Amino acid sequence: MAERILMTALSPTMEEGSIVSWKKSEGDAVASGDILCEVETDKATMDYESTQEGVLLRIVLPEGRSATVGQTIGIIGDQGEDVNGLLAEVEAEGERVAPGADTGETSVSAGHEAPTPAARSAEADSGGRAESGAAHIIKASPLARKLAQQKNIDLASIKGSGPDGRIVKRDVEQFSPGPATAAPTAVAGPAGQDRTIAVSGRRAVIARRLSQSKFEAPHYYVRDSVNVEAVIAARSMLNKQLPQKVGFNAFIIKFVAEALKRHPGINASWQENTIVQFGRIDIGLAVDAGNGLITPIVRNCGNRGVVDIDAELKRLIDKAQLNALTPEEYTGATFTISNLGSFGVEEFTAIINPPGAAILAVGETRPTPVADHNGELAVRPVMKITLSSDHRVIDGAAAAGFMHELKLMMENPARVLY
Repeated sequence: MAERILMTALSPTMEEGSIVSWKKSEGDAVASGDILCEVETDKATMDYESTQEGVLLRIVLPEGRSATVGQTIGIIGDQGEDVNGLLAEVEAEGERVAPGADTGETSVSAGHEAPTPAARSAEADSGGRAESGAAHIIKASPLARKLAQQKNIDLASIKGSGPDGRIVKRDVEQFSPGPATAAPTAVAGPAGQDRTIAVSGRRAVIARRLSQSKFEAPHYYVRDSVNVEAVIAARSMLNKQLPQKVGFNAFIIKFVAEALKRHPGINASWQENTIVQFGRIDIGLAVDAGNGLITPIVRNCGNRGVVDIDAELKRLIDKAQLNALTPEEYTGATFTISNLGSFGVEEFTAIINPPGAAILAVGETRPTPVADHNGELAVRPVMKITLSSDHRVIDGAAAAGFMHELKLMMENPARVLY
């Protein structure tokens, strides 16, 4: 009996998904566990594995289109089954049905009107990323897409050497446009001309979640300045002994984890009727993945050394840049760090990332005149840090105590051994 294939939640925070590509065509046999399609969620592009068996009778949601969780993306059943009744039900529920392989229907996907030629042109002119346009029909790995975007290369100009003609990294690296395929020289538009950029599914989810956090959690902020001379010296000494350099973020994560051990009330979450103090210390680092923020999480930081933390962090950031993190790798941080120091930002405040009750904003390290205990001035490397806290969970004195401990540790790393 024919039944619907529904858009399912492929990540804990997913509310909507976009079809990147269908791996099965209408008329193909489908077994349980087969990959039906690739779906872009709010955080990553993931395989949609079928839990049903039969024949893919109809693709309802075409590539490049989105549907909310629970909406129909296809119909599966026995070969030759009549699906007109189910299609009528789908349309009656307000969802739109894409044209079938053998029909002339013109309506499109769930909850989204078909774009007019003018709209498609505007979408192309808007500089929108591949997740919402025809470029997604083109088979390419996430890294190949990223490289092509960086090099301003049209994927349609590249012949893929991967499976089924898929464009891979080496194809982009080796691509050399000829006279016929060279991109035209960009011409600047009129001064002050507006551009309309489509909001991607990821950006929309980020907006909703951060708005919810900002308005539901009463934020307050505690700021301090830290002399990181000792941290820089410790890192320099360690990196002289290692084949691969340890990044500064790994040191920050380690110091934060040690401070959380001594102030467990910061490592907590508001749960309406209860406050949960987490027994684990799972620290997320906000990373710009190119089309929105994602927070890869280093688990169990309280029991890991800085070298181990750094190796795990680099692995996760590499996956984040490829849009390949699994939900387990970016959800459930008990504490979050956002570091904009590499962008030259001296100081800022960050919005709390649920389920945690606090987030640490880290600014750039700058040479700053500092008075010592004798009142004498000296120039030292100083970094400004700001803790955003949920006042439902963390009182001001608790936040101040945590920040004081973190400052002491960073200015005297041996304190970690106490």
